[in-house]
Amino acid sequence: MSVKSYRLAEGVEGLFVKNQRFNTTLISFNFYMPLKEETVAENALLPFILTTCSEKYPDFSKLNYKLNRLYGARLDASAEKYGDYQLLKMTVSVINDRFSLDGESLVKSATDLLLGLVFKPSIENDAFLESDLAREKRKAIEHIKGQFSEKRIYAKNRLIEEMFKGKAYGTSKCGTIEQVEAISGKSLYNAWRNMIESAFIRIQVIGSQVPSGLFEELGERFSRVERKNITNCKKSEPCQKFDEVLRIEERQDINQGKLVMGFSSETFGNDDKTLALLVTSDIFGGGPYSRLFSNVREKMSLCYYCSASSVRQKGLLTVDSGVETANAKKAEEEILNQLNIVKSGQFSDFEFESSIKSICDSFKSYNDSQNSLDTWYAVKVNNDELYSPSDLAEKVKLISREDVIKTAKGIKLEAVYKLLPKEAK
Repeated sequence: MSVKSYRLAEGVEGLFVKNQRFNTTLISFNFYMPLKEETVAENALLPFILTTCSEKYPDFSKLNYKLNRLYGARLDASAEKYGDYQLLKMTVSVINDRFSLDGESLVKSATDLLLGLVFKPSIENDAFLESDLAREKRKAIEHIKGQFSEKRIYAKNRLIEEMFKGKAYGTSKCGTIEQVEAISGKSLYNAWRNMIESAFIRIQVIGSQVPSGLFEELGERFSRVERKNITNCKKSEPCQKFDEVLRIEERQDINQGKLVMGFSSETFGNDDKTLALLVTSDIFGGGPYSRLFSNVREKMSLCYYCSASSVRQKGLLTVDSGVETANAKKAEEEILNQLNIVKSGQFSDFEFESSIKSICDSFKSYNDSQNSLDTWYAVKVNNDELYSPSDLAEKVKLISREDVIKTAKGIKLEAVYKLLPKEAK
């Protein structure tokens, strides 16, 4: 596998990931926008409405017919939170050109289709059509309600909201129901124009080959746009710190309580700076060899589940667990005790070596899927170097026990969120 980067236009780059393992080629358009309360809902809606209709294909039946003509090409869309930014992603996957029966470049045709969807949406009088907008708003609201219903997701989101209140990262990736309901055809059109003009854009092609001149044509198309105030997605504010631990408790009509704890770290930024935090987090609460799983969950039975994860850009580490109300305080205390054990270097060689191996295996598994590789490179846009999964696996092997101990000592509890069952009346 090899990776080559291209500068296409102001704030627009292309990336070709050459991989011979697949019979398809995946093309993704990735738009990076600042994560802001006032624009998050419109931005999150854009990838979905843009990939369901356009000026040329005004309804999905016509668009689906075109995809079938491209030997069953597949369109996908997503909107994610990436540090202090939104990542708006639109992808198309199509079989490789060598399978075409008439010599047509399927990869180029699929890319042209995606360009048309992005640049020529279905609009009238500088506004998206009400029928299309109503459909996508309904789906967005259902998604937000679904996150509320899934209490593990809800609890972690609430911790982030409280820890980062007033900060970009505290903004929900899809906005609120009220914000979605307030979207108009005109406001969505303005968001689309702003995305085209100011997003940092990366176009990724993952497959065995890229058609001759494809990136040059893409660069010419994007160079026609007057680009201004382009998003700089290389920087994210580190996790904020509090003078005393922030504590939030909510009660709802649930059976199992949720305990979520948020920690700041002195280690934050890109991959070159934060691999030790990844290993530390994994030893603390990653796989079945971790301190939280083997002790808090298994030996002490204080939680139904208990795991740690990190957002390395932000220097944020979170622990989320499912608990009985009676065990919530004990679980919190024992989680902190296990962190102190890591800080003092009392974790075993088995835990350390298992973590290194697990992370390396996880990295290497990205090579098994085009979608995984696409995600890998899309979320590495803040890196100065284009490290492949195998590159980073080799770097992880260089992390020492001393690196882990030093990193752990810089981790500090900042917030505790509890979602508990309502008290019996």
